[in-house]
Amino acid sequence: MDRRRASRSIIALLLFYVFNLAIQYLTSPDPAEVAQPQPVGWYSIYFTNPEGASASTLRGGPDAMLATAMDGATQSIDVATQEIDLWSIRDALIRAHERGIQVRVVTETDYASNPEMQALVLAGIQVRGDERQPLMHNKFVVIDKSEVWTGSMNLTVNGAYRNNNNLLRIQSAQLADQYTEEFEEMLLEDRFGQLSWPDVPRAPVDVEGTQIEVLFSPDMRTGDHIVALLQSAEESIHIMAFNLTLNTIADTILRRADEGIDVQGLFDADQSHNQGSDVAQLSDSGIDVMLDGNPRKMHHKVIIIDESIVITGSYNFSRNAEEKNDENVLVIYSPRLAKEYLIEFSRLREIGTK
Repeated sequence: MDRRRASRSIIALLLFYVFNLAIQYLTSPDPAEVAQPQPVGWYSIYFTNPEGASASTLRGGPDAMLATAMDGATQSIDVATQEIDLWSIRDALIRAHERGIQVRVVTETDYASNPEMQALVLAGIQVRGDERQPLMHNKFVVIDKSEVWTGSMNLTVNGAYRNNNNLLRIQSAQLADQYTEEFEEMLLEDRFGQLSWPDVPRAPVDVEGTQIEVLFSPDMRTGDHIVALLQSAEESIHIMAFNLTLNTIADTILRRADEGIDVQGLFDADQSHNQGSDVAQLSDSGIDVMLDGNPRKMHHKVIIIDESIVITGSYNFSRNAEEKNDENVLVIYSPRLAKEYLIEFSRLREIGTK
């Protein structure tokens, strides 16, 4: 009888082992499908591709590259994200925690109870929700206090595979310091949204000769800074945005178009019809406006000025983003990076509609 019980136990253990191997195989990215980083020095840029093969397999999207970077962390990972439901990110964070890496997460309380977030809590990872009505809408990750990942992409299946988004990796300890300070204001001081300490934009960070400005909302009157950049445009403004309801930005774009600046726009079709949207006003004024062709969401939050300045981050061009939500924005003075965003802009306009 004891031998039979022992045999059953061994068989059960073997079955459990095989089952776990199968789960790992099914949820791990196929190396052949994983997008490879573009070796351009201090940054890498990834765009989601809802029309591509990865959208049907849910493998090999931008999250695969972020998970790989997390697997390479040697000291710390700080994540400020509205939501997590990607298994790749959940598993990478748990693996990092289990090998002794400091992993900390700040999230929007509305999504804190989803299974992936609860798996992080059960693993012993420090997770803090904002516990407030305005959104903790940030989307950034700081790894080893030396590199920042940010952009418009939520760490979700929709964000990585169904919506149009960008995810930008920048290697800079100076940049990471500013993001870490903002992260710890939320995590350690419980200061979210309008409780954030008032602040002013700092001097630009120099990353291998490229100037980068960091803006956090609602701390820094981000909208005023964006308006000033639009006013400085000498030739062109390209806006690729999920939403446009902040009148100061819309009015400035209209005025610059009247002054002869070449303005082109691409907006999420569903959002453009919402109350308060300024998209119709831009179109009615004669600005070259197109609506996206994605049945899900065109979720970018990007402005490109004079094909040399990129504004990107979590900040929808809205009053909530300006006054209430926790948001982060980068202003990057790089014609090379601007060119890559313009390629995505043109690609999405080709499949868009008037």
